[in-house]
Amino acid sequence: MKKLINAVDSVVTDALRGMAAAHPHELAVDLDQHIVYRRRPKEQGKVAIISGGGSGHEPLHGGFVGTGMLDAACAGEIFTSPVPDQMVAATSAVDRGAGVLHIVKNYTGDVMNFEMAAEIVGAESGIQVASVVTNDDVAVEDSLYTAGRRGVGVTVMVEKIAGAAAEQGRPLDEVAGIAARVNASGRSMGMALTSCTVPANGKPSFDLPDDEMEIGIGIHGEPGRHREKVAPAAEIAERLVTPVLAELTELESAGADEGVIAMVNGMGATPLLELYLMYGEIARLLQGAGITVARNLVGNYITSLDMAGCSLTLVRADAELLSLWDAPVNTPGLRWGV
Repeated sequence: MKKLINAVDSVVTDALRGMAAAHPHELAVDLDQHIVYRRRPKEQGKVAIISGGGSGHEPLHGGFVGTGMLDAACAGEIFTSPVPDQMVAATSAVDRGAGVLHIVKNYTGDVMNFEMAAEIVGAESGIQVASVVTNDDVAVEDSLYTAGRRGVGVTVMVEKIAGAAAEQGRPLDEVAGIAARVNASGRSMGMALTSCTVPANGKPSFDLPDDEMEIGIGIHGEPGRHREKVAPAAEIAERLVTPVLAELTELESAGADEGVIAMVNGMGATPLLELYLMYGEIARLLQGAGITVARNLVGNYITSLDMAGCSLTLVRADAELLSLWDAPVNTPGLRWGV
């Protein structure tokens, strides 16, 4: 194992210290509790949003803390949920009197710990908390880490769009409703050319021969739906687009008639050269299926350490969601309109 680390047991703390040093005017980082905060809190009377999860998925979640997205992010150890005490501290710190939305990926530990934190906050301080659980992965219905579909790429879209709604001063029930609508309108599928190596393990999470690829992987190094021989990018694109579109067709009657927001996401070790190539193949397939890409992202947004591969996320959009998507955002991992 070759990694740019000091010691296995200090990776997350050292990385958060680096984030604080890199973004001193934007972020305030609690190194003891592993929480990333906006340096300048929202105005009183606006809904605050927190999220979090295991580290190793950067820039998710700490990289999306800032104007137009999250107010705080709780970082667990690598691929391990943060604990309720972190969410309690973050929720209490960011509340501006209008309630707090928790955005939670559908993994058993995350769901359980965020639920516990919401109960503690409600009992101890009376802060109103709403929760939205993302579950967009079409690859598997149940997995090693979750009951139901995994929460993956759509989490980025939920954080961006709900963050814009909160920034506008909309009430908690409306912000939560928008977040739930984005999640319900989004589907994802991923693939890997290599496994990833968790520092504490020191070896790949699963063995993948040089001439094979894994279709339907999760973001924690979980094996996927099936394994097959490595194929040209055009065929890999088809493996991702087909199952995502198959589920999105069920949403056509929901009034989402403005096309899709498409994200081709790198899993951590795939160069942009290949991600743009994949986007070109995916865009061609979507055009052939009569799907308009209204907005897109190409790059590393929700990763799996050093895994080589990519994922596709499509969200059916309407005029309101596109307007919220286009609203200004200023975070380390996503920035436009400012």
